[in-house]
Amino acid sequence: MSEPGRRACLHCTVTGRVQGVGFRAFTAARAREFGLVGWVRNLENGRSVEVWAEGNDVSLDRLRLELASGPGGSRVDELACSVCEPTGAFRDFDVHR
Repeated sequence: MSEPGRRACLHCTVTGRVQGVGFRAFTAARAREFGLVGWVRNLENGRSVEVWAEGNDVSLDRLRLELASGPGGSRVDELACSVCEPTGAFRDFDVHR
């Protein structure tokens, strides 16, 4: 991703049974645990969530692994992530409704 110590960004879309199963709360809890900032939200298609996370590479990689498995009751059919430029605009990790 980037050089050690530099902030990085990850933008992901997770598709499957990820709405109505606590996926957003799970994502926010893991992101906060890993010291990341950003947000997670449901997409209008009813079967995807979108994640924007900023922090260090190691923590972003840990979050990506967690997103691939999800919480109990969820099913991840597809995880599409891209590296992005961090904005530095976030102070916490929020769940958008």
